[in-house]
Amino acid sequence: MEDVRSVRNAKLAEKIIKGLESRQMKGYYAKDKEEALKIALDIIPEGSSIGWGGSESVKAIGLKDSVINGNYVVYNRDLAKDKKEKKEIELKTFGCDYFLASSNAITEDGILINIDGNSNRVAAICYGPEHVLMVVGMNKVAKDVDAAIYRARNEAAPINAQRFDIKTPCKMTGSCANCKSPDTICCQFVVTRFERHPGRIHVILVDEDLGF
Repeated sequence: MEDVRSVRNAKLAEKIIKGLESRQMKGYYAKDKEEALKIALDIIPEGSSIGWGGSESVKAIGLKDSVINGNYVVYNRDLAKDKKEKKEIELKTFGCDYFLASSNAITEDGILINIDGNSNRVAAICYGPEHVLMVVGMNKVAKDVDAAIYRARNEAAPINAQRFDIKTPCKMTGSCANCKSPDTICCQFVVTRFERHPGRIHVILVDEDLGF
């Protein structure tokens, strides 16, 4: 059954990559975490400056550890001693060569859907860093924009809420309540349907369940 799913994922990935290319984004397909890491490191030249938002997918394939221990200039917000220093590091990432991220969902025709609370992640996806490199598990593929937004709100957001010390309805119930809680992590919804600068956004699709 696993092999059959992989065959399906590979064929679906071809469709998504064509969609990304039609939107001036670059797509890649990896059969596992190890191949995804190799593709990512082939894309990023040594010496590049690198930053990130919050991404379990980037961490899961070993990319964060690789750049931290490699020959790169790293803006590591994880080392910030307080909120002020964290924000300073996040602001520096807007001038970096590569911003590492995932996507809350991706449609079958290559549209990226992301939601954010502090919004540093979606802001960097939209503008600033010279390149954005995304690691996206095939578990995040949705049929269309409506399905992708539903996934982001009712799967990604409630699961992510469990990671943080916040008080939102979705943390309590496991599903979106369209809340206006002061702690909501759904402040900004970004639909990336086209990239003005060709090849700025790279999306590595991975035949594994990654992130949320």
